Amino acid sequence: MPVSNKPRSIAKQLVLLFTLSTAILLLCGVGVLYWTVVRHASYEDNSALADKAHALASDFEKHGGVTALNADINTPGGADRATFLVRVLDPAGVTIAETSGMTTLLPASTFPPAASTEIAVPTEYHSAGKLFALTARYARKDGESDAVTNGQVFTIQVAQDRSSDERFATRFGFLVAAVLALGILAAALIARTIAHRGLRPLGEMKRSLGKVSPPDFSDRIDPARWPPELRPLATAFDDMLKRLDDSFTRLSQFSADLAHELRTPIANMIGEAQVALTRDRTAAEYRETLESTVGECERLSRIVDNLLFVARVDAAREPIARERFDARTAVEKIAAFYQTIADDHHVTITCSGEAQIYADPDLFESALGNLLDNALRFTPENGSIQITLSEHNADVEVAVSDNGCGIAPEHLPRVFDRFYRAESSRGSDGAGLGLALVKSIVDLHGGSARIQSEVGRGTTVTLSFPNSDTSR
Repeated sequence: MPVSNKPRSIAKQLVLLFTLSTAILLLCGVGVLYWTVVRHASYEDNSALADKAHALASDFEKHGGVTALNADINTPGGADRATFLVRVLDPAGVTIAETSGMTTLLPASTFPPAASTEIAVPTEYHSAGKLFALTARYARKDGESDAVTNGQVFTIQVAQDRSSDERFATRFGFLVAAVLALGILAAALIARTIAHRGLRPLGEMKRSLGKVSPPDFSDRIDPARWPPELRPLATAFDDMLKRLDDSFTRLSQFSADLAHELRTPIANMIGEAQVALTRDRTAAEYRETLESTVGECERLSRIVDNLLFVARVDAAREPIARERFDARTAVEKIAAFYQTIADDHHVTITCSGEAQIYADPDLFESALGNLLDNALRFTPENGSIQITLSEHNADVEVAVSDNGCGIAPEHLPRVFDRFYRAESSRGSDGAGLGLALVKSIVDLHGGSARIQSEVGRGTTVTLSFPNSDTSR
């Protein structure tokens, strides 16, 4: 039979646990009460039966036998409030006197063996719908010192009618059971009320959260207004709403920026094509139009490729083939490639430091290439770009510094966001994706990226690559 994984109601669990604990407490309480009362009544009855048997034996011994017992034998109960039945047996075990009708109710064989000096433990016996407690006692007729060996030994059997005690115990048991049942029912009702009132703040929190919907996540549920037990939950919800608000804002901005970046090259291609079609053109003019269109298509392709890469990194699906290689050699190779472009701007690229890096060579080249491309865009003529390697115990740092225009402090927290461009954009492809791509590559390796910049004095971007495999 399949086991259901459906979560159980908290309210039902609280009611069940409260009712169960109350039922156990009530059961223990009324059980002890019932046992104490019934045991006390039984103790009192046993004491009365023992006293009665002792008194009868004493009368028999001191006052001359059966004659002294006639009042107790012929009058059940005598002056006592409980009903006693008495029988006297001679040494041969023959009945010589008994309460009228006792043979029918209680034959002599039903009684326990007699005791000489101590009262025997009473035994219980049901007869004719009644409950009797039975005991027996030796008595000697001649008053000699040993009732068993010197003189004749008689047996006195005494029965005590305990039917009323049995009825009392039964009624008291029903009363205790009724109190227990009513107590459990009351506990269940109380527990339901308490659970309902105790969980009311959750309902209010649910209604508060139900008011939150996109695109507006500005509403908060204010942890201070909730009970202490719910404040951590309220704080967590507020933090989640803040993150959702930030993500939704960034997503909206991302969509707008993406549409803008895609619209520009598409509009350029459409405009150039429409102009070319307004009249007949020479082959060279058509060729120029096609070359411009190809350039815009390549730009679109770079934007799409970069977006796809960043999306795969975010989804942790981008494969990464890490290996250990000489970082200085890789950096000089990349610097040599960009030195040709740098020479056109009279910018020098220098490298310093030694390190063995553990990374994907192609991704490392892409990240460093984006940083160099950014630096070249915003480094003035006769400027310089410095690539510095430093190896630590846990990671390797690659720092790219330029003496360009720098970035204003208010833009620094967002320079790694997609499509974000400050007044002096540092996006490698002009779409604000360069630094976002660099950040994604470093994140894929389990490292970090940070930036330092001062307006008019240049910018330094530092990439940290772990020496061990900590990638996602």
